[in-house]
Amino acid sequence: MAVGTFDFFSDCLRRNTTFRIILPNEEDVREGSAKEPMKTLILLHGYCGGCNEWLWYGNAVDMAQKYHLCIVLPTGENSFYLDGKETGRQYATYIGRELLQYVRKTFGLSERREDTFIGGFSMGGFGAIHTALQFADTFEAAIGLSSALIVHGINGMKPGEGNEVANYDYYKLMFGNLDSLEESNANPEKLVCELKERGEELPRFYLACGEQDFLLQPNRDFAAFLQAYGVDFCYFEGPGEHNFDYWNKHLEPGIQWILNKA
Repeated sequence: MAVGTFDFFSDCLRRNTTFRIILPNEEDVREGSAKEPMKTLILLHGYCGGCNEWLWYGNAVDMAQKYHLCIVLPTGENSFYLDGKETGRQYATYIGRELLQYVRKTFGLSERREDTFIGGFSMGGFGAIHTALQFADTFEAAIGLSSALIVHGINGMKPGEGNEVANYDYYKLMFGNLDSLEESNANPEKLVCELKERGEELPRFYLACGEQDFLLQPNRDFAAFLQAYGVDFCYFEGPGEHNFDYWNKHLEPGIQWILNKA
């Protein structure tokens, strides 16, 4: 097992950025089994977090070894993993195209859609869902844990307003015009509708949220939306708050599900 730290210049972000990577050793593959390019799971951190969170508090290393997955841990700052109009703020394209292409080429990872996954918690859960939809030709499935599906909650927010997390100016910078947010490409539901209209294949989703989590209702609403539109997903609730105690319980079932091993 190897855990590495890499700094490289991102054209999307117009600066050097850091990511962590977890690579199982080739000898971890069962003896006699064919050696195929390794599958990839990108795991995203939450608001105010960084690329080390899944290493410090999560069980990502164990999961990489157990399921022979390359796990990539990017730095997304507080971007909600969305593409902004400003130079150096193309976070979705950085995750869904540039970084993925870099690690595939550098480490010889599989380039097949069916071997490429993304996941995250809170802001990272939103980012995983949205990125999988924006780049549906790249990602076969996504894991969203306590996902910050806040589009409807901040839609129509006015200057001077805010909530317990951030103010209007922050949300406007991340999401764009808040008066028409629900109709924008920052809304995962809009991306689902567009993919459906074009007849394109959608990613599958593993979703989970704790019953004591402040984001419970938005996750319930999104699950109901996916069901109404016939999207392949599973959704779980149970005792739990907005923390790694809950997220660690669901990372392995989520990986099993996206790998079709549940």
